[in-house]
Amino acid sequence: MNRRSQDAPADTRRRRFIVAVSRATMAAGLLGGYGVFGSVLGRFLYPAGDSGTVWQFVTPTDRLAVGDSLIYTTPAGAEVHVTRRDDTGATGDFTALSNVCPHLGCQVHWQPQHNRYFCPCHNGVFDREGRGVSGPPEGMVLSGYPIEVRGGMVFIKVEATPLVVPERRS
Repeated sequence: MNRRSQDAPADTRRRRFIVAVSRATMAAGLLGGYGVFGSVLGRFLYPAGDSGTVWQFVTPTDRLAVGDSLIYTTPAGAEVHVTRRDDTGATGDFTALSNVCPHLGCQVHWQPQHNRYFCPCHNGVFDREGRGVSGPPEGMVLSGYPIEVRGGMVFIKVEATPLVVPERRS
């Protein structure tokens, strides 16, 4: 009897085992891939609510005169220019714009005498609405924040970050 014919059943079992393991691995990979795709698709079709933002008090309306601006630091650490443009006491009197130039990330400054925001990095100029009108940021826009006036107080909607409380050491 030939040795090869004796090993044939073992070879067949080995091949069947390898085929079964290969099929199971392929099926697991496909299921995992489609599962991730389904998860991403679900998040796209049914996005989470706006739970990461809050309305934050900035200042009473009477503390900012027309043409004045103040820098407000959000809980996430972003600096925001809150500028008063008019004196009607309505929400439209105020703007809330990022303090960061979209060109190189420099800090912009409000210039009330020119009614504009100025970026000192490349002499960039933004109008009072935050639109770049000259210099390298021309055509770019300062990021804005929703703003609201309620009961003589100015509020802006900003990203909230969880408060981190340090652990107490005993």
